[in-house]
Amino acid sequence: MATFTALASLLTPLTAQTADAPLNTYTLRQDGTPEAYDEALAVSCLQGLVNRNGPSLYVLSRGSERPRYWLDLMSSGGRWLEGRDLRPLTDLSELVALAGDALRGAVIWDPAVPATVNVATTAAGILDGVVLSPELADARLAEWGLPVLLDLRGMFTGAETGSAKNDTYRWAIREYLDPGHCSTRMLCLYEDSSGTRDAGDIKYVLTRDWAVWHRAFVFDLSPWGDEAPGDDPAQELGLDKETYEMILSRVHRQAGGEHMTELTGFFNFTKYSNMPGHPSTHEPVPTEWESVWLMSPYNCFQNTISSDCFNQSLHAQAPRNPLRQDPAARSRLVADRNYLCILMADYDSATTIYDFIPRIWHDPARGTLPLAWGINPNLLDTYPDIIAYLYSTATPADTFTSDASAAGYMNPNRIAPESMPLFVRHNRAYFEEADMTMAPMVLDWDEPTPAVKDAFVEFAPEGFATIVMDLHQQGGRSPEPHVWRGMTVTNLINDACDFSDPESAAAVMSAAMDREGASAPSFHLFRIIWTPPTQIVATLNALQRLRPDLDIEVLPPADFFAMLGETCSR
Repeated sequence: MATFTALASLLTPLTAQTADAPLNTYTLRQDGTPEAYDEALAVSCLQGLVNRNGPSLYVLSRGSERPRYWLDLMSSGGRWLEGRDLRPLTDLSELVALAGDALRGAVIWDPAVPATVNVATTAAGILDGVVLSPELADARLAEWGLPVLLDLRGMFTGAETGSAKNDTYRWAIREYLDPGHCSTRMLCLYEDSSGTRDAGDIKYVLTRDWAVWHRAFVFDLSPWGDEAPGDDPAQELGLDKETYEMILSRVHRQAGGEHMTELTGFFNFTKYSNMPGHPSTHEPVPTEWESVWLMSPYNCFQNTISSDCFNQSLHAQAPRNPLRQDPAARSRLVADRNYLCILMADYDSATTIYDFIPRIWHDPARGTLPLAWGINPNLLDTYPDIIAYLYSTATPADTFTSDASAAGYMNPNRIAPESMPLFVRHNRAYFEEADMTMAPMVLDWDEPTPAVKDAFVEFAPEGFATIVMDLHQQGGRSPEPHVWRGMTVTNLINDACDFSDPESAAAVMSAAMDREGASAPSFHLFRIIWTPPTQIVATLNALQRLRPDLDIEVLPPADFFAMLGETCSR
């Protein structure tokens, strides 16, 4: 105890830290062991508590280069972390000492009930605690002198619902959600320890600083009501979905129409969709769509994937200023040509912004042809510094638009009429901050209603495009291209989204153009995901070789929508 007390006296109290104070760092082992899981869980909770008082703790990893990449970048070129000395911390005791009075005690979860790791994380955010496995608690609690705030071992047996998993979440609903202790702005869909702790899989463990920082409710449930989840096959049919909707309804009621709610994270593929080891009638993509269908009426939007997203509680505190775009001006005279627009799609989640885009953004062909980059502007709440970096390094050929579906992934047709003013306010704020005027990837179950189009006119007046997929036999109609109150409305072609090679993509695009109608002038907006610009250039060259009969021009998105609108209005 004397050693730990002496250590605590050497670390700067959080209340005295300033932007010029050293930036504390801690490096995770991330070596695929249960011990690495337990370490990451404790570190992420401590980081969430520490960073409530300012951006003070940055986590690195031996298993991922990405946090070092962003630290180096944000510490150079006049960016916001430049000039801060780094102070490496090497032991959990140093993090506990750094937390000081911000840390009130420990929450011990029950490995026999995997869902308790999520409820423990929720409790840690509310009670200002650190989540510990029983093994880590036995090894370190006496040294740290921390009280046990909550011990979940043996609390949940299935006595309430027949499912220990659902008993766990329903207890947390009563204990933390119903009394209003949790954030109504953030929910965390983080996979629990089932199949992950034994493998040392920490992709949704290192993210828990974000949950603790927000005091968010954390859960892992299936959206399907017609089959049991893979991790709880004996539960009553539909129980997971029932609990899921209990969470959504509580948060919706408490938000009171004042704001929308972000749900960060993603459903667990191997438990809730058709994957090896878990045969299911539901494939992964329909499971994604069902999740969004379920949450949208509760004014809830998804930040679809946030796995492997380090340091969200630190990046979120970067200075924010309104962003500005300066795309190249081009002629908008419509000729007898075949006009294409390429949406570089699916940067609608924290993971794709944080981990995917660095592999693509520095491609040498970026800037050689006009491209629309689909980045959801609500991610400014999570990684404002990363998005600002993209804007500062964009070329005149790069235009930023929203992705799925606007400022967050939801089905606009599922928003209640009385919530449409809130929907507009929410989106307008983010679109204005990001200087966006187009929404080229609105995902929904039917063509947009007049009310939905009226809403989008308020924040995306230059263009609207949609992909329609109806899983409930209630719609399935795609809109004909038209102009609505000055906003061009069309469809986003999804055929070439999963890029394999230029020749195959060119063949798919050619077939789609024929199906849509290639008689000039024609307009075709293509979604292509996570593909370097060099491959886009190669695909367009392959398309021209395949279709010498077409007079192809690639347009920036603003020109594309304006020229299509002009053609529709003739």
